[in-house]
Amino acid sequence: MESSVSNAGPYRLLSPLGKGGFGEVHLALDAEGRTVAVKVLHPHIAADGSALTRLSREVETMLRVRGPHIAEVLDVSLDGDRPYIVTRYVPGRALSTIVAEGPVTDDADLLRLARGLAEALAAIHDAGVVHRDLKPANVMLADGEPYLIDFGIASALDLVSVTDTGAVVGTPGYLAPEVLEGREAGPPADVFAFATTLAYAATGRPIYGQGPAPAVAYRIVHHEPDLTGVPSWLVPILRDALATDPAARPTAAQLLARLGAQRPVTAPVTPATASAHREEETVELKAAAAPPPDTRSPAEIAFARRRDVVRRRWVVGTCAVVGLLAATGREHLPEASLLLLVVYGLALLIDAMFGLAAKEKGRVVLDLSAIAGSVVLWWALSTFFSTFILLLAVGAVLFALGVLVLAS
Repeated sequence: MESSVSNAGPYRLLSPLGKGGFGEVHLALDAEGRTVAVKVLHPHIAADGSALTRLSREVETMLRVRGPHIAEVLDVSLDGDRPYIVTRYVPGRALSTIVAEGPVTDDADLLRLARGLAEALAAIHDAGVVHRDLKPANVMLADGEPYLIDFGIASALDLVSVTDTGAVVGTPGYLAPEVLEGREAGPPADVFAFATTLAYAATGRPIYGQGPAPAVAYRIVHHEPDLTGVPSWLVPILRDALATDPAARPTAAQLLARLGAQRPVTAPVTPATASAHREEETVELKAAAAPPPDTRSPAEIAFARRRDVVRRRWVVGTCAVVGLLAATGREHLPEASLLLLVVYGLALLIDAMFGLAAKEKGRVVLDLSAIAGSVVLWWALSTFFSTFILLLAVGAVLFALGVLVLAS
């Protein structure tokens, strides 16, 4: 009984990550101990033979889809009473959760999000798959990079026999007009959802408003989107992607090409200036004055960011430890105390010189701030605390470091 609950085939289910219209997603371990995400399909879908047949026809294609911004399908089992789909686990946060705390206001972050989603859609569409349920909840962000999850499942299962059982295919505020009108949904529907998702990230609100699903659907089909607050460099791209006619929308590859040449500038749209966003000359002039785009791969960008985070933590941590150790020895070992500060300061000065040569201003500022911080900390601690108290603090630090080492 335990294995049927805690396992899905050879995968050990650890904890639920979320629940959607088609199944419940679990954090899991494969047979080799690697972390994966396992979507166990709902019982009413598992009992629908025609739905599983359609899904099985899509599996081979889904397994071939690969891309740096896609949570790839790794394994599928549609046999038994608990069919499941295994995908790469992305240890990040959903875009919907991030935007709930505030919209994405930094142009560089917004451009990175747009490029990543466009690249993911291009890879999916090239393989002949339509996502059909692109929305903020299906976009995960890890180290600032977006990853698209749940592709192909909605497309494979979207027929009457599935919706009759209660599965919700798509989210009203992100569905294209042709989907709401019951027409065939192809890659252009994903492009429309791309635009609504990106606009939501930039503004923090659904661009077709909120309310009952029929009211939102009516506004999507008959009203213009409210792009107030979207940066001016992004407005023309979103307007094209939100065209009511699917044939008038750019493809994902065309979106990626336009975004690849884009150099964002910060200039939110207001009702009074909305018409000016259609003037391409203004956008081109501002783009020419902006810095060139980052040509590094997403993996290189993520590695550089992680390296910078680790380095900042290391510098701040050593600053605190050196200041504490120097203060502890000031009364009884003054020479050793000063020597420790001097060696630490020289090491950071050398590092700051390398940062200056590499034109890394943040690195230089951090190193100089750490030197000053260690001296201030040394003076403050040795002035206001006794040697005994400082020794206790050193012991606590060493104990904490030991616990961290053992835990790791």
